[in-house]
Amino acid sequence: MSGPTPGFLVWRLSMKWRVAVDRALGPLGLTHAQYSLLASLYGMSSERPSQRQLADHTGLEALYVSKLARTLEAAGLLDRLPDPSDTRAVQLVLTPHGHEVTGQAVGIVRDLMEQLLAPLPADRRSAFVDDLNALLKESL
Repeated sequence: MSGPTPGFLVWRLSMKWRVAVDRALGPLGLTHAQYSLLASLYGMSSERPSQRQLADHTGLEALYVSKLARTLEAAGLLDRLPDPSDTRAVQLVLTPHGHEVTGQAVGIVRDLMEQLLAPLPADRRSAFVDDLNALLKESL
């Protein structure tokens, strides 16, 4: 195969995306990683996932989720509540302020995604997402 490998291209695209999200969310005081955690909680608003459940959902390491959650708690964006069914675990829930900030961030990232996908014809966007999902389902 000549030219860049698929792995290199995926890495470059993910780095491009992370940098773009960091820049776009900077005015809200959020990083891409913080956004990933908050947006996941935002989408799970009817639940109170544990840090472990959120780590599994986002693909982030549990220790990193714990660190992010503590930072976001200190910023008043989420609460870490005792899990009534497991004394070793905590449940995560957005605060009202966290819900407001995350709603703004989701809108910003949605617009950014449109910019990222703009070079693809509209009929290819759905297939692109399907391809990404298929790759993510494969375990390595």
